[in-house]
Amino acid sequence: MRVFEGSTAPMTARRVLFAALVVISFAALAALMTVTLSPGGYSALDMVIVACFMVTLPWTIIGFWNAVIGLLVMRLSRDPVDAVCPIAHGDASLPLTSSTALLSCVRNEDTESLETNLSAMMSRLARAGEASRFTLYVLSDTSLDDVALQEQQMTARLQERHAGQMEVVYRRRDTNPGFKAGNIADFCDRWGDLHDFALVLDADSYMSADAITGLVRRMEANPRLGILQSLVVGLPTDSAFARIFQFGMRLGMRSYTIGSAWWQGDCGPYWGHNAILRIKPFKEECRLPDLPGKGPLAGTILSHDQVEAVLMRRAGYEVRVLPQETGSYEANPPHLLEYIRRDLRWCQGNLQYRRLLGLPGLKPVSRAQLFLAILMFLGSPAWIGFMTAAAVLGLVSDGTPFRADTGALVFFTVLTMVFAPKLATVADVLARQDLRKAFGGTLRILVSVGAEIVYAAMLAPIMAVAHTIFMGGLVFGKTIGWGAQARGVQRLPVVLALQKLWPQMLFGLAGLAWLSGQPIGLVWPVIPVAIGPLFAGLIAVTTSTRTLGQLAISSTLWRIPEETAPPEDLLDLHLPALTRGPAPAAGQPELGQGDAEPAKA
Repeated sequence: MRVFEGSTAPMTARRVLFAALVVISFAALAALMTVTLSPGGYSALDMVIVACFMVTLPWTIIGFWNAVIGLLVMRLSRDPVDAVCPIAHGDASLPLTSSTALLSCVRNEDTESLETNLSAMMSRLARAGEASRFTLYVLSDTSLDDVALQEQQMTARLQERHAGQMEVVYRRRDTNPGFKAGNIADFCDRWGDLHDFALVLDADSYMSADAITGLVRRMEANPRLGILQSLVVGLPTDSAFARIFQFGMRLGMRSYTIGSAWWQGDCGPYWGHNAILRIKPFKEECRLPDLPGKGPLAGTILSHDQVEAVLMRRAGYEVRVLPQETGSYEANPPHLLEYIRRDLRWCQGNLQYRRLLGLPGLKPVSRAQLFLAILMFLGSPAWIGFMTAAAVLGLVSDGTPFRADTGALVFFTVLTMVFAPKLATVADVLARQDLRKAFGGTLRILVSVGAEIVYAAMLAPIMAVAHTIFMGGLVFGKTIGWGAQARGVQRLPVVLALQKLWPQMLFGLAGLAWLSGQPIGLVWPVIPVAIGPLFAGLIAVTTSTRTLGQLAISSTLWRIPEETAPPEDLLDLHLPALTRGPAPAAGQPELGQGDAEPAKA
């Protein structure tokens, strides 16, 4: 099917086709919901339900069509990556000719794990014979003097350990104006002219030498490429929360990213880390403005990465994602409260984009990306409003307030769309023997996917309540700021979990009370929507414990390929999930043995 090959369908045609699919799907679902609410005529409450439903639709529909297109590309293209990222690879047989800065951006981080990751990357680049083409910059915005001292000691050890191979530079800002974007802008002002490219790393980032040099070679071979974003996957973890979460992300990511890259093309995303930048245009064109005014949506832009991407594209340089799962990693939030905190920072940052929609010279796709980034979080209060209004409608109506036939069609269509990215990748995985083995076998995959879908269904309303309350707080000046992130596994105190999650639990209690008065045959699919928030505190505490994390590893469920056959360089990181996970006992078959090979972890 040649339309899915990179050399055929022009990008404009792809975008028009994608937009048409989204608009038609949106209109059809909105019409179905309107028909569903038709019994008894339309009240103001009906109109609220339809309006809230329509706000929730765009991201659901976009995810669905990204997944469909991604699956078609994966199954029908000779090279899915080249089909959506048609750039020159560079000649791997030749040495690098450019100079690249490795930017490790840190703030009050655990220096032990940071040093492990950085030293492993430096050692691997030295073994590849390319270390001299790189300089490591530890760019600290640390506010704690004792942590800053540890960073200086760490840098000294790295300098001594890798002397003669790679230069290491340490810089600390006493204050952090501009947050991470300001940190990188300061690097560009001080040292940017010394290098061609900058590879941006978070404190929890790890990239293999092949992944790093592969990005550099592509930048060397494509002079109009401004930002190249690698596909970042989760490191093997002993956090129960992160293990299940990143398994779902891993499955949904590939089909979704390939599908979105198919129509976004040279207007791709930048996620702020594990990506390489061309320094000169980045320095000249991507400096972020301070938003005028007062309040939490003024001042420094928190979600800097997407803005930098659209500014780079405005300058005439391409921004692309390389959608292949090879050697680019991060650590996911180890517990629910950290996951919520990270999302709320993104929420505040994305809502700031409303002030940027009118920037002159932006590409139409770039402007659409900013708008959709805002809509991503507005969907949460819309969903809360939809569920609340639907429940009230059921209570105040004398008869049946909706049509059962079209209502069921709407529900299962939306449910399919929500989980389409995961289901599409699962279909591709099950169709390929190598991937079935990498994920642990057919039966293990199916059981893991089923459990993860239920888990995701319980987490979604928890996050929606958090977003809604936070956005309400923004009106009164509440802000999230930019603090240090929690990285390692740590058991959450019960009192803290209850203090932070009581609104979710109250929402779940109200939902369960409403569901208890409905016919079970009608409401059984949405029971996780109430159960998840109701037990939010319990979920947060139990999934933060190291014990449950070890049980999750021992279960061999939610396995990722790096656990089945750990890459040699990941063993350098001494990850607990790769050193503590028990292999099956001798003579004992693994789950889904027909497809799986024995675990090497």
